Amino acid sequence: MRDSFFSARTDQNNPNWSQCIKRGNSLYDRGNSIRSEFERDYTRLLHSLAYRRLKHKTQVFYAPKNDHICTRMEHVSHVASVSTTIAKYLGLNTELTEAIAIGHDIGHAPFGHTGEDILNSLVSFQSDGQNAPKKFWHERNSLFFADFIETLADPEGFERNLDLTYAVRDGLICHCGEIDQQGLKPRENAINLYDIKRPGIVAPYTWEACIVKVSDKIAFLGRDIEDARAYHILDMSSYRQLREIVASTLGFGNNAKSKRSGRAVNTTVLINDMIVNLCEQSSPENGISFSNEYFNFIKELKKFSFANIYNNWRLVEFQNYAREILGCIYRTLMSTHIYAKNRRLEQCLKYNPKLSKTFIDWVIKYTNYDNSRKKILKYETVPVFDIEDEESWEKCVIEYISGMTDQYAIAVFEEIISF
Repeated sequence: MRDSFFSARTDQNNPNWSQCIKRGNSLYDRGNSIRSEFERDYTRLLHSLAYRRLKHKTQVFYAPKNDHICTRMEHVSHVASVSTTIAKYLGLNTELTEAIAIGHDIGHAPFGHTGEDILNSLVSFQSDGQNAPKKFWHERNSLFFADFIETLADPEGFERNLDLTYAVRDGLICHCGEIDQQGLKPRENAINLYDIKRPGIVAPYTWEACIVKVSDKIAFLGRDIEDARAYHILDMSSYRQLREIVASTLGFGNNAKSKRSGRAVNTTVLINDMIVNLCEQSSPENGISFSNEYFNFIKELKKFSFANIYNNWRLVEFQNYAREILGCIYRTLMSTHIYAKNRRLEQCLKYNPKLSKTFIDWVIKYTNYDNSRKKILKYETVPVFDIEDEESWEKCVIEYISGMTDQYAIAVFEEIISF
């Protein structure tokens, strides 16, 4: 029902409002109040470098040459569109919803979930301190990037961390859309977000973050199928199977239950119908829900996608290629630790100018490598990694690689192996 969540929306009338807008230290004051707290978070994320790099990061199909294949940035835009549509209809705070949506994947690795799995497999140390995950998972890495890595220049030109509100930060780490849930409701208590150990096990703190969590799933299901068709991943047999799955719920195909008989499976129609069903079925009492029919349909659609798209032999072959790329970069940078401790990284990486240019700047900005150069460059970041410690150095390397785009990782790999 329209505006059915209005009394539960995140605004000044919500009892959790002060916690939701809580920040650590103010980034800087513009001297005006034109934008709300969540609008400020939205623009901070929009201007961040990690967000900009999403246009060259994989959604499903790696380093696409086709301009019309979905990248990670386009996926984020889809999630923002879906989630704000739902939030507006239900009466929730669209500014908070959009801020979470625009930033939810800033911690994603290159090469999509394959890159995430590869980085996870490379992590050798098992400690679980605040400044890096025990194992790599992109939801927590999005929070980590927002808190410690991404910076904006203040009016004096000093680079400072984003300092987002608690509600937005919570939405970043709690956005996992891979787990199927009905009746999703926000948790009651504010917690230390770095105490969350695995993706998907803790409910978000706000209804708006719950909407983004579900919208993540709505956004990728239909679009992944469209891209698979564009790359001829789906043969006629699998496409007939898809039409039968869709027809059983939405009325497409030869056995249609509605006037849509004979129409092709269409991404925008799939998304629209899932949005409408969610809006009609959700309530503060029952939580964010689909009808049982649609919930089962979504599970069948996911099962189909894993069987016919995500595990397609062409993607598996590229996964092997990606493993070689990221593994080579990881081993190369780990071997430079002794040079870093001796403050000789420039000498060590002089034959790898592409890698040297960005990695040395990363080390200066986020470690205790060279505080004088950090001061000259106006980096106001506290050291996130300790260059003297091997475990911290590995975290430094893993986080650096996670920020790479597909194309940059490939270019660096080719530079390393070239003679």
